Amino acid sequence: MTVSASDTARELRTGDVPVVGTPAIVRLAEEASVAAIAARLESGTTTVGHRVQLDHLAPTPIGATVRAEALLESVEGRRLTFRISVSDSHGLVAAGRITRVVVERERFLEKVTGAKNRG
Repeated sequence: MTVSASDTARELRTGDVPVVGTPAIVRLAEEASVAAIAARLESGTTTVGHRVQLDHLAPTPIGATVRAEALLESVEGRRLTFRISVSDSHGLVAAGRITRVVVERERFLEKVTGAKNRG
């Protein structure tokens, strides 16, 4: 991802500095974890976010490129835990883990619709 003004802490309202905001780093890390497993999922399944544990370690300015890598670290039933690293040209920007859960897409969406109708 090339950091744009819309990715900054200032624009995301999570700070007042023009460097990549933590929510943008989390989004990029989540995208990497989704991409890492997408080709291996059975038809009709998807993953949903469960836990994000990420340390944002260094600032990245507008115009710089950041890259996220996700490595599947463990599988416990339907829970997939990924080791995440995010880097720019100067080195490590963020590191941590993301856990996603494998779900049947239609069944998951039915639960969402049912919950909306009860509320």
